[in-house]
Amino acid sequence: MTLQTTKKGLQGPQRRVVFVTLYELIAIVASSLLFMALGQNAGHSGGMAVAASTLAIVWNLSFNWLFEQWEARQSVKGRSVLRRVVHALCFEGGLALVLIPLMAWWFGVSLWEATVMEAGLLVFFLVYTYVFNWCFDHVFGLPASASTAAVRVQGEPA
Repeated sequence: MTLQTTKKGLQGPQRRVVFVTLYELIAIVASSLLFMALGQNAGHSGGMAVAASTLAIVWNLSFNWLFEQWEARQSVKGRSVLRRVVHALCFEGGLALVLIPLMAWWFGVSLWEATVMEAGLLVFFLVYTYVFNWCFDHVFGLPASASTAAVRVQGEPA
């Protein structure tokens, strides 16, 4: 498979597929290890990681498509630190709304215990999401919706 790249980098559906695949493969390994560190057995941890990843893939594709639609309408192009932080917070917050009840059921714990578990994971994934997005954009280029071809955003290299 040849990846479609332009002067501006990897674009369109291929960008989303590569993004989600890389993000979730790393996330499955990391979240399995985090669940085990929180006291869950390996089988339950791996199963929950795969279930969470499946939900996250659907959310990731939907959320990022919506985010890019919103971003394309903004007068200021590029991805500033503030825009990246808002992106990470909104993505992880939406996912947590689904994962907390699922984790409570999966691990047989209360909603409160699942919320505490999710809080630990959330701290990790907020940082991971920000760093992964930054690295991905630097390796594959910005999506067209954030192109700085016409406007350079303060604090972001062109």
